[in-house]
Amino acid sequence: MHDDTPASEPLPRKRRKGIYILPNLFTLAALFGGFYAIVMAMNGRFDLATIGVFAAMVLDSLDGRVARMTNTQSAFGEQMDSLSDMVSFGAAPALIAYEWSLKGMGRWGWIAAFVYCACAALRLARFNVNTGVVDKRWFQGLPSPAAAALVTGFIWLVTDWGKRGTGAFDLSWQHITWITFFFTLYAGLTMVTNAPFYSFKDMQVKRSVPFATIVLIALGIAVINIHPPTVLFLLFVAYGFSGYVIYAWRKAKGHPVSVISVSTDEPDEQGLHR
Repeated sequence: MHDDTPASEPLPRKRRKGIYILPNLFTLAALFGGFYAIVMAMNGRFDLATIGVFAAMVLDSLDGRVARMTNTQSAFGEQMDSLSDMVSFGAAPALIAYEWSLKGMGRWGWIAAFVYCACAALRLARFNVNTGVVDKRWFQGLPSPAAAALVTGFIWLVTDWGKRGTGAFDLSWQHITWITFFFTLYAGLTMVTNAPFYSFKDMQVKRSVPFATIVLIALGIAVINIHPPTVLFLLFVAYGFSGYVIYAWRKAKGHPVSVISVSTDEPDEQGLHR
């Protein structure tokens, strides 16, 4: 007599979840830029420290786009990106500003640095929980990379002109310290406002553009290369104040000033974290 019951099949092995390498390489490189900036500030090389923050900005702008273009978005990548941003655009600018000039103000100096660092953390936390309800075309408050550019851009500018010995910044160190104090507080507090800042997320890189657009991009690169510290700082100053201008213009026109999403045709930017 034979047993016709089939033998029990072995249970399939559960696949371990992996981590996408490509987008996380950009995130790790951005994290290295922030860490490098902190180390250089501790060694008194503020020119290299500020360049490290700007390099982290470029890399941070690429990781989400690479993830979306290669279909490698993941919850791990989004969390990794937030932690990297906290180091590169939260802790690093605050420490660079403090080491460069704010420490000379005593208690007020480290309070300003802490306010910036705390506001960066609050801004990133709010961004994470509001991702599904905020209109993707706008940022709610100043994005942390732009805030970092305001603080470190001023330091980069003054440091660079000081090396040139041109006297372009014929200000006392006390005046420079107070300007740093202002930019640190302004950037920090603006991150946690509700002012709308354009996100540039509705620009589709895969879409064809007129030839004149490429010419304008080439001209923009040429203008930046005239003197990168000056041009980049002015660009981020303009962007840093643009949110309040847009807010006032919308208020005056009677348009909604909230960036909470009400549209149904926004670009799908899942996984794009900045």
